[in-house]
Amino acid sequence: MGSGGSQKVFASVKSYSQRGKLLTKTELQTLAESRDLDELITRIKNTKYADAVSKVNKPFTAGKIESALRSELAEIHYSISKTAGKSDILDAYYLKFLISNLKVILKGKALGKSQEEIEPHLNLHAEELINQRDVIIKALTAKDLEEAIASLSSIEFGEEMAKAVTLYNDKKNVQVFDVLLDKILYQQLGRAMRNSRDREIMRLVGMDIDFYNILSILRGKFWGLDEDQIQNLIVTHTPSIPRDLLGKMISSDSVRSVLDELATTRYRDIIPQTEDNMETVSAFEHSFEMAIYKAVNRSFTKMFSFSTIIGITKLTSYEVRNIAAIAFAVEQKIESQTTMSRLIVEQEE
Repeated sequence: MGSGGSQKVFASVKSYSQRGKLLTKTELQTLAESRDLDELITRIKNTKYADAVSKVNKPFTAGKIESALRSELAEIHYSISKTAGKSDILDAYYLKFLISNLKVILKGKALGKSQEEIEPHLNLHAEELINQRDVIIKALTAKDLEEAIASLSSIEFGEEMAKAVTLYNDKKNVQVFDVLLDKILYQQLGRAMRNSRDREIMRLVGMDIDFYNILSILRGKFWGLDEDQIQNLIVTHTPSIPRDLLGKMISSDSVRSVLDELATTRYRDIIPQTEDNMETVSAFEHSFEMAIYKAVNRSFTKMFSFSTIIGITKLTSYEVRNIAAIAFAVEQKIESQTTMSRLIVEQEE
């Protein structure tokens, strides 16, 4: 077992105690019922995120609140990784922070936005913790999209970035960057998963990869990409969605027929029945995330396992995303029950 083993046990115990501190559905409901952002900040100050939001200055905006929460999430994930020791899987999940900033920058550059317009939407705390800040700053200060991509050519996934620009120039749809940058993350995750022998981990990480692959195929159909372009979005296949099934989905002729192919898999219960394509994709996305959330919660039945460490990484991400979604809803004056129905949280008490 050695020190690595005991370190992982300690991290798993720590993950367990972190899980006990996650906000309940009732606590999220209380946040969602805030009349305005001032009240929301006051209510967040009664949770473990008090320190995170105490740095937010007036006038409050949902964006500032989300940024403060993302700093806190980076701290949580960084400390989990430090406690758990070297892990390719945790490193791949940590990439999410860098990827989300790169998405903001590349989409901004594609739309011709200036550095001053893009900057407020970035939070570089995760990069600061691992000394990667300069990579992001270089892309941010580039004069246009081409130069931003060139500045990233030295990092290990520079080639994928160049593919993203080619596809963007063809389709002129900035969402292409979301999918192709996610691809980098899920490729790393796929590689890390292949080196794992732990079945529970393969199941949890495999679900994330399935989620990415299936949604990329659905979006590709929706955007009118051809089969080769969709094939290019796919990362590694998993035991639950093997290569031949992915092939069938890619050659399906519509969003609905892609979902029909899933009827033979473990995901058959989450296929939405709506006719509208746009609605189908977003309904499916939400039910899939709920399925991942439930699977993660089930992984906590085994104490001292590495899956609890991955689990807490994911649950804290969902929690921060939920609170950020609540902040946007409060800012936009959206009804609290609408907000609650969109969160990734146990739906029935």
